[in-house]
Amino acid sequence: MEIVQLYVVLISVRHIRAVTWLYLAKQPSLRGTLRDSSACEGLKGLAEEQVRICQRQAEAMDSVKHGAELAIEECQHQFHNRRWNCSTLQGLQVFGKVAIQGTRESAFIHAISSAGVAFAVTRACSRGELEKCGCDRKIRGISPEGFQWSGCSDNLSYGIAFSQAFVDNPERSRGVSSSRALMNLHNNEAGRKAILSHMKVECKCHGVSGSCEVRTCWKVMPPFRKVGNVLKEKFEGATEVHPKRVGSRKLLVPKSSRFKPYTAHDLVYLVASPDFCDWDPHSGVFGTSGRQCNRTSHAMDGCELLCCGRGFRTAQAEVVERCSCKFHWCCSVKCKQCRHLVEVHSCR
Repeated sequence: MEIVQLYVVLISVRHIRAVTWLYLAKQPSLRGTLRDSSACEGLKGLAEEQVRICQRQAEAMDSVKHGAELAIEECQHQFHNRRWNCSTLQGLQVFGKVAIQGTRESAFIHAISSAGVAFAVTRACSRGELEKCGCDRKIRGISPEGFQWSGCSDNLSYGIAFSQAFVDNPERSRGVSSSRALMNLHNNEAGRKAILSHMKVECKCHGVSGSCEVRTCWKVMPPFRKVGNVLKEKFEGATEVHPKRVGSRKLLVPKSSRFKPYTAHDLVYLVASPDFCDWDPHSGVFGTSGRQCNRTSHAMDGCELLCCGRGFRTAQAEVVERCSCKFHWCCSVKCKQCRHLVEVHSCR
């Protein structure tokens, strides 16, 4: 019996290590601080292979930190009106157990995090901040549309490769026999594909008096907000899956035959989400008590749904706004400050 308990504990620890690298977002800037290998070993939340990547490419670690920050900020933006609003904890597991439970929320966390690293590293390449990469020079010549490929195309292939090496490593170290690892690896890749599938072309015209006799173009990543919007849609349509042995391989297949087959761009999850109504800080769930709600909305931000049927309180709050603004020649705008009372509704 004791051996079984020890085995369960070991599996739990491995799961926890999977996304603890997000703790980099809570640390000070890493630029200029990783001068030797021992500094990488001192970073909290990294798995062994991630420490080795840090030692080989210390200059990229500030971009990894920025990618973690992007992921957390975007998650909180996308879920700010939902019961689970991407609240963070102080410990190594930034999102608590929500990130490791195999739910839709866990799927989104992995997808947006892997996308964040790919995006931040790619952006650093284009800005010339990293020695080992720069603009994507493979895109050259004349396009089928007749324009000249030139300028600095975002080197997304490098950013994706770095994200795969760094973000996927804790999952691969567990082996592909783990259902959770298969789920996380799939969602990591779906996050990166959300950037890749929405790359766009920007162009500049050249010619006499602004004519477009010659047009040079380059490829750029979409804004990270666009990536977040895409992945939020994938979250809403995520597919519940379960493991199935096919020959010698273990695959994740839709749990119900009524579900359409998922693609490499879709998110998948293993277990249903809790309702997130009640306070459980150990699991990273803060509940919805005290959260502001919209009394007139029938959506998730409405008081009925957000407050889980517990009802809500109404109070008055004073709001200060700029008003009676006037333009003064030249060149300023002067405004008065107006105060008025508004009703604020919060969950019981």
